Amino acid sequence: MQPSTPRPAPLSAASTPSAPPSATSAPATGSAAGPAATPSPLRRAPVQRRSAQRLARILDACAELLDETGYEDLSTRAVAGRAGVPIGSVYRFFPNKRAMAEALAQRNLDAYADRITTRLTGPGQPPGWRGAMDVVVDEYLAMKRTVPGFALVEFTVPAPRETRQANYEVADRLMGLLAGPLGLEPADERLRTAFLVGVETADALLQLAFRTDPGGDPAIVAETKELLRAYLARYLD
Repeated sequence: MQPSTPRPAPLSAASTPSAPPSATSAPATGSAAGPAATPSPLRRAPVQRRSAQRLARILDACAELLDETGYEDLSTRAVAGRAGVPIGSVYRFFPNKRAMAEALAQRNLDAYADRITTRLTGPGQPPGWRGAMDVVVDEYLAMKRTVPGFALVEFTVPAPRETRQANYEVADRLMGLLAGPLGLEPADERLRTAFLVGVETADALLQLAFRTDPGGDPAIVAETKELLRAYLARYLD
């Protein structure tokens, strides 16, 4: 899909945020939900609104160029040009394009969490954990279809699958978001493992859905939801 105890950290769409992206914290080493904490990709965090807006423009430009050129041809100079800022402004925040893409991935994760929270706390929220899981899938699909750069940089930068840690962070974040509304015990390691398995499974199937259909194959999406319900019922019913 680029935490157990609620660990508020990164998600965002293409809109300009008023604050910088924060680093996502991962669970403690050796826990079911994954390895060590993810450091912030930012060289320095903006402290003034003007600086935060400049950072947002840089990340927006990065997202747009990812859609146009792909990750391999992405360059800090091109991002600076698209954002309308001096190249030095980019390097003030990021040492290289990978760090910039990592910050975009963290912003995406923050935006994803915000969207889920809005849906679950707003009027007409879906009932029970099954409805909550539908929201989790539906908001991911909405971002996949509409958020610039999300097709290449979801919650992590392009990397060999065996080195990716993003799903640990996504699983822990979802656990933190849903613990209160669903009455879950955040310290339950077995439940944390179940969330990680659910995220990894949904990730693989939804990637298949978008390989089959640019908009996300509806049949595969429906089967993904059914599979998650059947699996998580062992823990959440």
